Amino acid sequence: MKHELIRKKVLRIYIDNTDKYEDEALWKYILNSAKEHNLAGATVYKAVAGVGSNATIHTFDVFNLSNEMPIIIEIIDDGDKIRNFLNELEPALKEAFATMCDVDTIRYKA
Repeated sequence: MKHELIRKKVLRIYIDNTDKYEDEALWKYILNSAKEHNLAGATVYKAVAGVGSNATIHTFDVFNLSNEMPIIIEIIDDGDKIRNFLNELEPALKEAFATMCDVDTIRYKA
């Protein structure tokens, strides 16, 4: 089995599951946009708990009907493609936080 090591960028966007853009769940809008921009890969993670920028703990509580849960969308591709994507996505990211860093990807091929 052959494998290749390639340097890419990983973008992580931190939002809440209740965030919306144009009457659609923001995470779904971002994921669909990533697909439309032909980005190499995107994954949505639903966190168990988190502390946001306003120092509020977000977690699941059966006694609270408005359970805000943290979500992380992780996207991997070339830096230029991610920066262009992020620029076009900017109007939807009103309350979001994002990070981007280098990552070594390993692709296995038969």
